[in-house]
Amino acid sequence: MAKRRVLLVDDEVSILLTMKTILELNGFEVDTAASAREARSKLKLREYQMVITDMRMENDSAGRDVILAARTAPYHPAVALLTSFPDDEWADIGADKMLVKPMQTGILLRQIEKMLDAHAAKLQRLANSAAAPANTEPRSTPAKATNAAAAKPKTSSTAKKSSPVRKSAARRPAARKKVATKKRKR
Repeated sequence: MAKRRVLLVDDEVSILLTMKTILELNGFEVDTAASAREARSKLKLREYQMVITDMRMENDSAGRDVILAARTAPYHPAVALLTSFPDDEWADIGADKMLVKPMQTGILLRQIEKMLDAHAAKLQRLANSAAAPANTEPRSTPAKATNAAAAKPKTSSTAKKSSPVRKSAARRPAARKKVATKKRKR
């Protein structure tokens, strides 16, 4: 299985290195960035399944800049906001989840795994809904006939031999209607 690639963004080197080590020991491939500018550059150069960013780095809006860059990336990574200052606006700025520092390693890993699973499911739903309109395009008449024939249940060879009788039986009611109409006209 390919390693899942994470971009970890924080200006506190001790947190950056600790989290990088924890994630790498648990099977993640981790790139780090110590600023929003460095993170935006890395988001353009590589694809990540997840971006975990601090909110306040070189300025108070640095985390927002990273989230915006991740949200506009064509590969749509999951985005978590890592902060010591919990804020109810985390979803409004585009993060999928808020992780509060400090956090126990086991809890952090479970939350990351859960978030990656939920994000993958979300991307799959979006891909399926984007593909659905292509599947509902009007089909040509021959395709409909083929699909209608394929939809009929298969019958035994005896039933196939008697099918001409069935066709003539289907025509009889129409023939009776014509006779009945002629009698009324007289």
